[in-house]
Order: sequence, then C-alpha cells, then structure tokens
Amino acid sequence: MKIITVCGMGFGTSLMVKMTIDDILKELGKQADTQAMDMGSIKGLDADLFVTSKEMENSFPEVGAPVIFLENMTNKAEIREKVTAFLNR
Repeated sequence: MKIITVCGMGFGTSLMVKMTIDDILKELGKQADTQAMDMGSIKGLDADLFVTSKEMENSFPEVGAPVIFLENMTNKAEIREKVTAFLNR
C-alpha cells in the first residue's frame, strides 16, 4: 500500500501528517510506503490513498485514488479516525 500526504510546499504539514500516519500504521500492525509531497509533484503518481487539507479540495488534481481531506492537518484524532476508516473499508 502506498499513502501520499500532500501540502502546498511538501515539507512541514505533509511531513507531520506522514509521521502521524506512520505511527497509526505501526499501532495497527499494518505496513505502507508513506511519502510527503507538494501538490505540484503528485500528478501522474500512483498511490492507494492521498491525504491533504480540506483547503486544497477545490484545487486538488484528479489522481485516480481515494483522497482524504482533513479539516485540521494537526489533529491526530481526525487523522486516526479517517485513515483507520479507509484501512478498514
């Protein structure tokens, strides 16, 4: 499984979300290749899940995979809830 976290610049926020997702995966005993990227770098990439900010919803490119739009990218409970729901689908 490949999960890509996305923010405007590809460092700060997306890296923090990536680390949170890594912790969640470890707790659940699941594995995935997680990467943090900027929005300009994701076109044409293949992934099982993209995670980004709700603020990017209108400008997020078509990626052919599910996208989780987070209300608050620093809210670990929201990230846990939405990522776990995706993993358990």
